[in-house]
Amino acid sequence: MSTLSQALANHAQSRPDAIALQGPADALSYQALADRLEKLRAELASSGIRRLGLLADNSVDWAVADLAALSGGLLLVPLPPFFSPQQLLHAIRNSGLDAILSDQPEQVLTLLGGQGQRSRLQHAGRLELIRLPASASTPALPPHTAKITYTSGTTGNPKGVCLSREAMETVAQSLAQVSQAVPQDRHLCLLPLSTLLENIGGIYVPLLAGATAVIPPLAQVGLRGAAALDIPTMVHALHVNRASSAIMVPQLLHALVAAIAQGAPAPAALRFVAVGGAPVSPSLLAQAQHFGLPIFEGYGLSECASVVAVNAPGARKPGSVGKPLPHVRLKFAADSEIYAGGAVFEGYLGLDEKPDAEGFWATGDTGHLDDEGYLHLTGRKKNMFITSFGRNVAPEWVERELTIQPVIAQAMVYGEARPWNVAIIVPRPLPGVDLAQALPLAIAAANQSLPDYARIGKWLIASAPFTPQNNLLTANGRLRRAEILTQYGQTVDQLYEERI
Repeated sequence: MSTLSQALANHAQSRPDAIALQGPADALSYQALADRLEKLRAELASSGIRRLGLLADNSVDWAVADLAALSGGLLLVPLPPFFSPQQLLHAIRNSGLDAILSDQPEQVLTLLGGQGQRSRLQHAGRLELIRLPASASTPALPPHTAKITYTSGTTGNPKGVCLSREAMETVAQSLAQVSQAVPQDRHLCLLPLSTLLENIGGIYVPLLAGATAVIPPLAQVGLRGAAALDIPTMVHALHVNRASSAIMVPQLLHALVAAIAQGAPAPAALRFVAVGGAPVSPSLLAQAQHFGLPIFEGYGLSECASVVAVNAPGARKPGSVGKPLPHVRLKFAADSEIYAGGAVFEGYLGLDEKPDAEGFWATGDTGHLDDEGYLHLTGRKKNMFITSFGRNVAPEWVERELTIQPVIAQAMVYGEARPWNVAIIVPRPLPGVDLAQALPLAIAAANQSLPDYARIGKWLIASAPFTPQNNLLTANGRLRRAEILTQYGQTVDQLYEERI
């Protein structure tokens, strides 16, 4: 029996009435969850399905389907609802799915061109099953693959990261230990469950601890569409659900801090909020700390089954992404690239890339461990650029300083072989603020914190926010730099023809 299955069995026996999964209108105790998992596993086993997709909004049903597949030895492929139709079709075909569970069956059938057969599973709740036509060939899976999580990567077609149950459960156990998860916790899921970080940190960790995972639909926590955020709704959800823990990307944290700065009360029950997915400005973290928010920056990637390192209660160091989790092994290349081991993926589906013979994966991130064992990131190896004066610039560093300014929501910095740097800015409209006046002041303020070679010489305003939907942002909040530069490259070139 797997670690998570054993924990669920233990909780069902020792605390049968404790709530495991809580939705807006439904809740499952640990005993009820155990009963439903057993029945859904049996249904899936008798269905002949071996590769199951899951395309749905956050819900108790999503979590039950995920757990049933994991404990029943069924390959599960979470399909992100923020993917484009082309990306979804690629993931479906690339993974060779037999069927898809979904709360939007009509949209799935439209996506498939009507090639699918609808049916019901008695214990899948509101999720409907769409069986797919038999494929001429089924792609071979790396050994031990239990889940394929698709990452946006740097091209239009997402890459399938093949993960074993052991790797995911190892990370979940380490996270439960480091975050000091306890049965009294109420974890509020703010991110899509198809995001691996929320899947592991928001479902597996609370269940290992015997706590409650609170899973409202995304609209009820303020997320609408690909990237729109209703800040009052998110803050209300944290309060009304008495959330003690949550996972945020930097944009959500920025929104929460801004709301509190404007008079919203800080959620009183919070004790642990992990922030990751993209670099976080030290100034933003300092603001959060000033408001008493228990924010802990971390670092991870899908190829390492989500989290690699995280700050934690009693082990927090500003400027770092925390200490590596207990299971993690790290080594560093001569150019400071981080190699991670301990719980890594099995390989990419259909590609030759995989961890090395010693079980280490080249992360593409650069950094170092300090004398106290905290991990510090310096940037993405492939993102580093060199100015025409020979200075190395990690754009993430400059972007952090820009986006701490309240009127700058997003920024991408470019300066390869150029005498000065350009920023592509997505402004944040604020009540009573004239952006035409505020943006130059904000950029000047950011420049004051930077050395001359890293400062912004000129900038342009983006025509729209960077989102996963327009293919300018990955699912976990990283900029898709090549795509952004392709879209704005001509204007950037024109700026370099002007004098500062």
